[in-house]
Amino acid sequence: MLDTVNVKWTPRVLAILRIMTALLFLEHATMKFLQFPAAIPGVPYPLPAIMLVAGTIEVITALLMLVGFYTRLAAFIASGEMAAAYFMAHAPQGFWPALNFGEPAILFCFIFLYLALAGGGAWAIDSARRPAMT
Repeated sequence: MLDTVNVKWTPRVLAILRIMTALLFLEHATMKFLQFPAAIPGVPYPLPAIMLVAGTIEVITALLMLVGFYTRLAAFIASGEMAAAYFMAHAPQGFWPALNFGEPAILFCFIFLYLALAGGGAWAIDSARRPAMT
């Protein structure tokens, strides 16, 4: 019985993880470009080039993952961006992620890596484009 529940709910929970993570990632881009819900503390405006590139990657990959279109590719790129963000911005501040404020970057990195391997789950455009496996 438990296996039946898992088979039924796993793709749906994966989709919820994909959608919520994409929305949270998109919020980081809106903070860069629109200063909404607030400006990023300590970031000068106009944005430095590296922040413009990061924000552009965040907007594009977040929107793709939100609707589940090219989810695996978008998640792989976003995972790489988060790994780079951690090592460029957080790791130089100290070894421990709880102290260098790198925990969100690490979590995004590994959630995106998981999505790159697992796909978008239910409710993804990718699922509609691919024939169902029997």
